[in-house]
Amino acid sequence: MSIELGTPGVEGLVEAVHGMRPWPRDGMPVQLHPGDLGWNWSHGAEATAAAVRTWHRDGRLVAVGLLDEPRVLRMAIAPEAGDDDELAQRLLGDVAQPGRGVLPAGEASVEARFGDAFRARLAADGWGDGEAWTPLVRDLADPVEERGLRVEVVGADPAPERLRDRVAVQRASFDTSTFTEQRWRAMASGPAYTDARCLVGYDDGGAAVATATVWAAGPGRPGLIEPLGAHRDHRGRGHGRAITLACAAALRDLGSSSALVCTPSANVVGVATYVSAGFRRDPVAHDLHRDA
Repeated sequence: MSIELGTPGVEGLVEAVHGMRPWPRDGMPVQLHPGDLGWNWSHGAEATAAAVRTWHRDGRLVAVGLLDEPRVLRMAIAPEAGDDDELAQRLLGDVAQPGRGVLPAGEASVEARFGDAFRARLAADGWGDGEAWTPLVRDLADPVEERGLRVEVVGADPAPERLRDRVAVQRASFDTSTFTEQRWRAMASGPAYTDARCLVGYDDGGAAVATATVWAAGPGRPGLIEPLGAHRDHRGRGHGRAITLACAAALRDLGSSSALVCTPSANVVGVATYVSAGFRRDPVAHDLHRDA
């Protein structure tokens, strides 16, 4: 059976988003989620398509990679292909050889939290532990407790002030953020946003203090939180925990079985915030890294 590597184009990207929807499953490692592609869509459909690589076996999607940075590839592998040695060998060849058009020569990282066969191939090829990440999961079988923060949804046709708040809090939560209203509209136009919600949290004085986007993958499947932030001028008041609880409630309303997030292990405060909101901390997962 032949395995083909491709850069999908916009039409193929839409197909990849839909093809990945059945892949998130409870009990599996947190890997690249359709919502990750949805968030990246804020850069535009063409730019996102150019950053995606797909692998098909006889026309069936079996793996997807997103170049989060030119030297960082984040992977998702179909659940039934995690132990597929033929696919693992093909993936290794494609990420290890610059001529294949996936990663450049020299230093590089691959996030492959699922797929023992692929991870074993990378390790045997000399790839070692890279950045450490902490996966966190909250089961959504039961209702989510009261959050203590007024939360508004930024709909597909948002009020101008609501969208301004969404963008402003995003930029005030991440020092390097370049998020804009135009980028939000690009994101909201993508197919993954059909099952997504943007949330803005307001304190008792009416100030916008926290924001997040949640991405469902269909009823009975884990949903993703990406991104989540609290305004730098309003930290230390429990708003991060409150917006996290709001995310869990929103995903439960969308039919998700659980809420997922994965944050750098170095972000100790972020990890503690998710744990305080009822998330279970799973074992640390490392990217696979190749030195220059």
